[in-house]
Amino acid sequence: MAADLGATVGSVVLVTSPQGELTPFGMVPKYIRFKVAGIFNSGFYDYDSGWAFARLSDAQKLFGLGDLVSVLEFKINDIYRAGDVAHQLEQAAGSGFMATNWMEQNKALFRALRLERVVTFITIGLIVFVAALNILISLIMMVMEKTKDIAVLMSLGTKKSQVRRVFVAQGLLIGIIGTAVGLVLGYAISWAGSYYHFISLSAEVYSIDYVPFAPRLIDGLLVALVAIGISFVATLYPSWSASRILPAEALRYE
Repeated sequence: MAADLGATVGSVVLVTSPQGELTPFGMVPKYIRFKVAGIFNSGFYDYDSGWAFARLSDAQKLFGLGDLVSVLEFKINDIYRAGDVAHQLEQAAGSGFMATNWMEQNKALFRALRLERVVTFITIGLIVFVAALNILISLIMMVMEKTKDIAVLMSLGTKKSQVRRVFVAQGLLIGIIGTAVGLVLGYAISWAGSYYHFISLSAEVYSIDYVPFAPRLIDGLLVALVAIGISFVATLYPSWSASRILPAEALRYE
């Protein structure tokens, strides 16, 4: 707002009340001059473009409220209980009063963020699925290359279950190492993004001027479980195929 008005600290701005003032000559605009004492930046465009702080008595004089307050705001420790607290305040205030909270005021924004989170999870899942296909192909190629070695081991008494476990363990090891490296890099990039704000956005479009990063432990655990689960599924067919090798057929022409 200060940038749009060209106001700086120490300058004087003229604020007009939309209600006006009734005089013998009719309704005339009511205004008051304010001196800019400071400029704040909350990082949220909707607030920065439409909110200004003034002394309570001056605001009451501008809007002709007398010694009344039309809006009360409450700050609570647990922001996710805002809906319950708002309901309790409505009951305590009685009829004629209405309470709202930050969730309702920014419902469209948080709905869009939830949708983006689902899309991001699907995208990550597809990436992991493609990586699992690479594990699947690698293990299948290894089974084809090591057919004679597997046949020799089985002819020496190695059980089919042991052969299956070898290929399952190898596939899981690849998945676990890849997941661990990905989590370390992901959390490191998230920390850097939240600290340096290197991905900027258009505040007029997205309401925020940078991409916020908020890595959570539960998200990392969920991604890790899905990645390792997909890696395990990718090992089932190669391990089953390796355990079905017949030593006599594989070594017939050796």
